[in-house]
Amino acid sequence: MKRFFKTYKWSGLSLIFLFMGISCQEDFTNRPAEDGISLDSYYSTNEQVASATNGMYSRTWFQMYNKFWWALEVGAGNMYSGSPDVAGLRTFSLNGSDAELVNGWSSLWANVQQSNMIINFLASRVGPGVDQAVLSNTIGEAYFLRATAYFDLVRLWGPVPIIENPLDYASNPYINTNTVDDVYKLIIMDYLKAIDLLADKNRGANYANNGHVSKGSAKAFLAKVYLYRKDYINARAMAESVINSGEFKLLGGDELPSKSFGDLFTYSNNNNEESIFAIQWKGDGNYGSANNCNTQFGFADGGLSTSNASYAGVFGPSQDIFNLYTAGDKREHETIMVGGDTYPNIKTTEGIGLTVPTNKDLAQGSGGAIKKYCIGVVNGTVTGPTDSWAMMDNNSYVMRYAELLLIHAEAILAGGGSTSDAAALRSINAVRKRAGLTTVSSFTFDDLFLERRKELCFEGDYWFDLGRIDKTKAIDIMFAQNRGDRNAAQHFKPIYSEDHAANDFYMDYPDNEVAKNPKLLDPPVPYTFK
Repeated sequence: MKRFFKTYKWSGLSLIFLFMGISCQEDFTNRPAEDGISLDSYYSTNEQVASATNGMYSRTWFQMYNKFWWALEVGAGNMYSGSPDVAGLRTFSLNGSDAELVNGWSSLWANVQQSNMIINFLASRVGPGVDQAVLSNTIGEAYFLRATAYFDLVRLWGPVPIIENPLDYASNPYINTNTVDDVYKLIIMDYLKAIDLLADKNRGANYANNGHVSKGSAKAFLAKVYLYRKDYINARAMAESVINSGEFKLLGGDELPSKSFGDLFTYSNNNNEESIFAIQWKGDGNYGSANNCNTQFGFADGGLSTSNASYAGVFGPSQDIFNLYTAGDKREHETIMVGGDTYPNIKTTEGIGLTVPTNKDLAQGSGGAIKKYCIGVVNGTVTGPTDSWAMMDNNSYVMRYAELLLIHAEAILAGGGSTSDAAALRSINAVRKRAGLTTVSSFTFDDLFLERRKELCFEGDYWFDLGRIDKTKAIDIMFAQNRGDRNAAQHFKPIYSEDHAANDFYMDYPDNEVAKNPKLLDPPVPYTFK
């Protein structure tokens, strides 16, 4: 099955046709480990079992979160980059030969494979001294992580193979893709299993205890999955279960007024009360163990740099983002860096205290820089350490409580034109109040959609948000975006062929995977659940 995706450059100078082929991974049952996890060992203590998933909070995600995740922000029109390795989606010319696309795909399958190892084999390798509650929680983490990897896979590529146990395919590595509906069925089943197995937590001020996911984390992600499936009743119920539990709180909200939105993205606030699931970067002397965002974002201007490396600013803000926030929105200063902005706590190569230069191209010619995840030149306990590749230990969010509140509000809206429901207003207004904005007495979907973009800008969600609204509307939004730098405006329009009716923004699958497994070009098949 083939799909066609083409783009028109607004200047009319080029027309790019891009084949979008359904494909599959090389040998899903033999995906090498990317984090060194091994179940060849015997687990005799609670500590050993509890640590079995540690690597799955960092190294298995690196190839996804090093560049590909941020390339999605370029595609969505939030970021700008002219670097050829990450700029394919800026012009909608990404194809199956793209190296970062391959990296993202491989990373997600590494997470599926590692999760499967724990789900299927960990219980047979533990000793009698291991508590059942500890074993159950670790297996629950694996179900959570497998569901999360599949959630990304299905949103990015649509039909993908469902693999619950790699041994089922030991003699036959040629595997069909399965239907999108069945992939989502697996995701829901996995999150429900995680909810059953994971421990409850109360995320207090001892952040060191908050790194791993909890029952509440799984409920929050399941609420998001239900929202994507337009199952608004279950999305609302699951979100309200999380809200009513009191496990998570907004930094800078009514319950934590001494903190702020900006505190979310500092090293010292890793695993704070708002963090539902975050990548736990930890430099250990190996490439791919720590966070590269401080180098990828930020900027270098002559002798002034926010980076610990010899370069900075692989990504910059799109021109649209400079006009995204209204006056008084506290999120703007902590999301983008604009000429003249000051950051007293950021250390640069010139010392502590940053004033952003004015009238400079800065990151990628954008004229500004990305503030989120940019924590500056290493400065003791303020930033934490840096490794040999200038990567750092500040977390990357996969979901925050603020998003859960917006999911709750949208679930109550339930596809309607507008709502003034009191519960929905409490959720959306909590996010707005933290941002320093006035409360609203009603809101539409477009209002909420914009609020999501402002709150979650540079966190990887806007591409998926565009993919779940009306396709014509999404294309109009993307066509209107200025996808150039500050010196030259550019506009690109994605247009699907008439024979592609699905409302999606699916990627092409890696060419090398298609070549090695041509059977996976067949239409997706239903999955037989056990």
